[in-house]
Amino acid sequence: MFRIVPSFALLLLLTVDPVAGADAAPYGRVSPSPDGTGIVYLDRETAGIMGHEGAGWLERPERFAEERPDLLMKALPLRSGMQVADIGAGTGYYSWRMAGRVAPAGRVFAVDVQPEMLALLAREMKKRKTVNVTGVLGTSTDPHLPAASLDLVLMVDVYHEFDHPREMLASIVRSLKGDGKLVFVEYRLEDPAVNILPHHKMSEAQVRREATAAGLVWQETIETLPMQHVIVLGKGR
Repeated sequence: MFRIVPSFALLLLLTVDPVAGADAAPYGRVSPSPDGTGIVYLDRETAGIMGHEGAGWLERPERFAEERPDLLMKALPLRSGMQVADIGAGTGYYSWRMAGRVAPAGRVFAVDVQPEMLALLAREMKKRKTVNVTGVLGTSTDPHLPAASLDLVLMVDVYHEFDHPREMLASIVRSLKGDGKLVFVEYRLEDPAVNILPHHKMSEAQVRREATAAGLVWQETIETLPMQHVIVLGKGR
């Protein structure tokens, strides 16, 4: 039986038609799949999500073995003084790890669209005595990050759930410095052994296609994690 891997990162804030009222031209509509929304972007149906009520799943003990966040932190070019963001931060599972790498002078902007999740994140940061994480309340089209200010933006198992991927990527690109990096971490669609519902996985080719449409340039793909791609892109070479 397939498992859904929710990131709890984005709510579908518009309950009738999440693409209506915006520039809907890039989006198509299909009958929703069991794990999808019916919203199609560049031939990909976006995935359904869960809310803050499932936040305990983010801190499950087995997550470390499944995702190996230690390997991800080693792979990312993080150093003291960087300004970085964790989009779809949830309870801050990756935020506090990034915070340790950019401390003491750096800062992590932990973005979520659910105030309840940000409250849980603040509690986790207090428990861990992490002081260089700032919670940011975003929307489904804009993470509300400062323009041209970030060295790196991380998205772990969240991008596939964006109901406005084009607008979100455009906003993220605006927040990056000229040499800033955007890092997608997504369960590998290409690998049938990754026991996740199909719409909660992404192929490397699809990530690169959608990122390229936003003006990003592929830099490298890291395959050291047990089940996930780490795909690094920038605003230029």
